[in-house]
Amino acid sequence: MTTKKHDAETSVDPADTPAVGYWHLWVDEDGVTHQTRCHLKAFEKKTFAPPSPDMWVKRLTENVDDITVLVLQAGWTGDWHRNPRPQWIVPLSGSWFVESMDGSRVEMGPGEASFGEDQLARQDAQGREGHLSGTIGEVPCVLMLVQVSDPPGSSNPCME
Repeated sequence: MTTKKHDAETSVDPADTPAVGYWHLWVDEDGVTHQTRCHLKAFEKKTFAPPSPDMWVKRLTENVDDITVLVLQAGWTGDWHRNPRPQWIVPLSGSWFVESMDGSRVEMGPGEASFGEDQLARQDAQGREGHLSGTIGEVPCVLMLVQVSDPPGSSNPCME
């Protein structure tokens, strides 16, 4: 198993648009899940909340179905499962991990984000399907989920 960890990151070069890091849980053509570090790009500088000055804006989708807050107790670990639909997961407090079928384990804390898009995963010979997740440490992990109605993407990591 390979453990990957990155702190929340945003780069803003005054001469360029921002790049905001996130993890993407995606499925390859064989139905196996992977996690790739990606960056949201192509932000536009525009008015978002007048009369405030212009700011960098990137709309991810207009198709939000549900926003849910979960509290996972310290020591909680789920079973292998697929996300019920494509969803953004943002830890608000505490830490958690996501393990994909390829053996990668990503650990995330407050301010980081993951886009869970493993709906097309297929069960492997070990009975794994989708991902495994759980809390890290001695405190609960609070997660905000933003579920979207967009269909799962192609078998490639990172969205434009």
